[in-house]
Amino acid sequence: MTTIELDMLQTAGIGALALMVGMVLTRRVGFLQKFCVPSPVTGGFLFSLLALALYGWGHIALSFDDTLMDIFMLAFFTCVGFQCDLKVLKKGGKPLAIMLVLLVLMITLQNLMPLGITRLMKVNPLIGIVAGSVSMTGGHGTAAGFADVLTEMGLQGADTIGMAAATFGLIAGSMVGGPLADWIIRMRLKQEHMQPQSEAIDPAMAGIESDEASPEGRTQRISTNEQEFQQYAKAVYLILLVMGGGTLLSWLFAKTNIKFPPYFGSLILAAIVRNILGVMPYKENGKRVKADTLLDMDRIISVGNICLSIFLGMAMISLKLWELHSLALPLIIILGLQVVMMVGYVYFVAFPMLGRNYDAAVLCAGLCGFGLGATPNAMANMSAICYKYHYTAKPFIIVPIIGSMFTDLFNAGIISFFLSLL
Repeated sequence: MTTIELDMLQTAGIGALALMVGMVLTRRVGFLQKFCVPSPVTGGFLFSLLALALYGWGHIALSFDDTLMDIFMLAFFTCVGFQCDLKVLKKGGKPLAIMLVLLVLMITLQNLMPLGITRLMKVNPLIGIVAGSVSMTGGHGTAAGFADVLTEMGLQGADTIGMAAATFGLIAGSMVGGPLADWIIRMRLKQEHMQPQSEAIDPAMAGIESDEASPEGRTQRISTNEQEFQQYAKAVYLILLVMGGGTLLSWLFAKTNIKFPPYFGSLILAAIVRNILGVMPYKENGKRVKADTLLDMDRIISVGNICLSIFLGMAMISLKLWELHSLALPLIIILGLQVVMMVGYVYFVAFPMLGRNYDAAVLCAGLCGFGLGATPNAMANMSAICYKYHYTAKPFIIVPIIGSMFTDLFNAGIISFFLSLL
C-alpha cells in the first residue's frame, strides 16, 4: 500500500475543488436541489468515492492535513457566536429546553436499540455500544475517546469499528437531514413556507476589489464595490481578533479538566462581544444607538457560511470509505436501523414537541445532522433548508449551543451508564 500525503494547502485546494464541483452538480441535478443536499456533501462524497477507488484498485491511500480545516471550523463557529444575541435567545428559551430533552431521549434510544439488536442476534453487546451514541451523536471524536475503554472490555478493533460507524453516520446525517426537513415543510406546513426564495446574487461576491492603481484620480464618492470590500474586511478583522482571544479562553476552559471542543472559547467570546456591544451606548451622527450596530452581521454571516462550506468540503474528501468494509453484518443492520429510528424520532417526536412550525422543521434538519454526524453537518443541513426557503435565526443559535455545551457532556454520562450495565 502506497500512501500519498497532502499538505494543508493541497488539502484545502482539493476541498475547495470538491465544493465547486458540488455547487455545479447541485445546480444541474434536480434530485439534489429537491432534497436540499448541501453542495460540500455532494462534491466531497464524489471525491471520497474516487479516493476509495484509488485505495481498492490502485492500492493508494490519500492522507490529508486537517490544519486549515480546523481553522475554517473555528472561524465558522466564531461567526455563529456573533449571532448569539441574548435578546433573541430569551425569546427562544422554550425550544432550547425542549431540544435538551430531545437530546437526552435521543442518546438513550441510540443505545437501547442496538443493545436490543445484539441480544436478539446473540453477538457481543459492545458492538451495540460502539454503534450507538458513541459513534452517532458522539462522532469520530467520541468514538476515538472510548476506543481504549471498549478494547479493554473485550471488543477487538474498537477504534476501526468506531471510526467506520462514525463515517457512516456523518454521511447519513448529511443525506437525511435536508430531505426530511424539506418533506416536512412541504407536507406539514402552510403554503407561505413552500415558496423558494428568489435567487439574488450578492454584489460583493461578484467582485469586491477596488481599483487603487491611481489614488490621485479616485473620486471622493466611494464606489459600491469598495463599500462592500470595506464591510467584508471589517468583518474578517473582527472574526480573526475574536478567534485569537478565543484560544486563550479555551485554554482557561481546559484548566477545568472538562473536555470542550476547540471552537468553544471563540464561540463564547464572540457571543460575549456581541452582547456587551448590545448594551453599550454609542453615538452615530449625533444620535444615541446601540454599539452592536457597528457589527455588520450580514457580512459576518456570509464569511461564516463560506468557512463552513470549505470546512465541510475538506471533511468530506477526508472520509475513508474503505473503513465501511470492516463492518460485520450485525453492525450494518444496527447502523441502518439507527437511520430509520432517527427519521421516525424526528418526524413523530421532535417536530410535534418543537411546535410544528418552520423553526421546528429547520431544527429537525439540525437534529439529524448532529444526531447522526456532527454539529457542522447540522449547520449545513439547516443552511440548505434556509437557502431554499428563508432564513430564521433561532435554530442557528440553539443548535451550536446544544452541540458545543451539552452533547458531549450528556453523551459521555449516558454511555458510561450503559457500559456499567454490561
